[in-house]
Amino acid sequence: MPSHPRAHRRVRTVGVARRFIVEADGGSRGNPGVAGFGALVRDADTGAVLLERAEPLGLASNNVAEYAGLLAGLEGALRLDPAPDIEVRMDSKLVVEQMSGRWKIKHEDMRRLAGQCQDVVRRILAGGGRVRYTWIPREKNKAADALSNHAMDGKTIDREPGKSQPPATAAAVPASTAAVRVSSSGPGASGHPRR
Repeated sequence: MPSHPRAHRRVRTVGVARRFIVEADGGSRGNPGVAGFGALVRDADTGAVLLERAEPLGLASNNVAEYAGLLAGLEGALRLDPAPDIEVRMDSKLVVEQMSGRWKIKHEDMRRLAGQCQDVVRRILAGGGRVRYTWIPREKNKAADALSNHAMDGKTIDREPGKSQPPATAAAVPASTAAVRVSSSGPGASGHPRR
C-alpha cells in the first residue's frame, strides 16, 4: 500500500530571534581624560546577565568611551546569537540620537567608532536580527556605569556569568596604545559630567 504523499514532508521550524537588552556606558575622568567603557548583555525575557565587558581606554573623551561601550555591547550580543533582537539602552542622549540617525556625527573619532557600530548592526540585520536604541536616565544605567568605573580604575572584564571564568584583572594598557585606538582631540560633551 503506498504511503500518504505528505507522510515524508519535512516540517520547518522558523527560529525566533533571542531578545537581548544591551546596556552600555562610557566615561572619562577629565574630558578628555582617563577613560573606560562598560557594557552588558541581558536576556530580555529573564533579565539575566549573559555577558559583561569593561575595558580601560587610556586618554579619551567621554563620548568616545560611550561609543566604545556601545560597540562592545553590540559585538557581545552578536557573539551570543548571530541574529538577535536587541534593544540598546544608554544614558548618552548624543549616542542614542546619532545612532538612530536623528543627529549628525561631527567628530572624527566618534564617526569612526559609529561606523564600526554600524558595521556590527548591518551584520545583525543581514542575519535577520533587529537593533533599536532607547535613551534611559543615568540612574537606570547603574550596572553599565559600574562596569565603566571599573574600567577607568584600570580593570578589564570580559565574562559570561554562568561559565567558569577567571576574575577581572587590572589592565596594563599604556595610555599611548589606548589613545591610538580611540584617541580624541575634541571636547565631546555629552550633557553630563563623568566621574
